[in-house]
Amino acid sequence: MSLQTNSIELVHGEGKVEFAVIWLHGLGATADDFPPIVPELSLRTDRAIRFIFPQAPDRPITINGGMRMPGWYDIKGVDIKDKQDAEGMAESQTLLEALIQSQIDDGIPSHHIIIAGFSQGGAVAYFTGLRSQHKLGGILALSTYLPFAEQSKQAHSAVNLTTPIFASHGSFDPVVPVSLGETSVGHLKELGYAVNWQVYPMEHNVIMPQIKDIGRWINGVLSDADSR
Repeated sequence: MSLQTNSIELVHGEGKVEFAVIWLHGLGATADDFPPIVPELSLRTDRAIRFIFPQAPDRPITINGGMRMPGWYDIKGVDIKDKQDAEGMAESQTLLEALIQSQIDDGIPSHHIIIAGFSQGGAVAYFTGLRSQHKLGGILALSTYLPFAEQSKQAHSAVNLTTPIFASHGSFDPVVPVSLGETSVGHLKELGYAVNWQVYPMEHNVIMPQIKDIGRWINGVLSDADSR
C-alpha cells in the first residue's frame, strides 16, 4: 500500500512558523474534517503555528464488509483485539514519522511539534508518540484508545515520558466506549506518562467546550515548549 498522502496545510498566527500540529482524522473521514476547528481554538497569534491535516489512504475495512474507505489501519470487529491491525498501524506510524521529520527538516524543532488525532487518528498518535525517538511538544488524543497497550511497556521509547498529553472522550460514545479511553489513560499513567484526561457529555464527535479546552492546552504547550 502506498504511504503517499495528500495533506491540507494552514498557518495560524504571525511571523516565522515556529510550531506545527499534525492532526489525523478518523475512519472514513477526510483531511478537511478538522481544519474548520482551528479558528475556534482561540490560539495565541504572536507565534505562528503550521497545521497539517493528512489524508489517510483508502483501504478495505473488514468491519464495514471490506468496503474501501480512508483509514489508517483495518478494523476487523468491535472488540479491542479486533481493532489492532499491526501491519496497518506500522504503515501509518511510518507516515506520521515522515511528516514529523518533514517539519524538522523545515526548521521546526521536534519539541515544537504536536501530534493529534481523532478516533483512529488518535490511536496512531498514541502508538507513534510512545515509540518515537523524537522529543515531541505534545500528544492530543480525541475519542480514541491506546492500541497494543499490552506491548507498550516494552515498546515505548520513554523519550516522551514528560511530553504533555491531552486525552478527551465523550461519555455517550457508541463507537469507542469511554471505558476504553479511560483504560488507555490508566495504562499510560502506569508507564509514567502525565495525562490530562477530560470527559464531555457527547457521543463520537467534538463539541465547543472541548474545542476551547484543546485551545487552552495548545496555548500552554506553546508557552512551555522551550522550558522542556
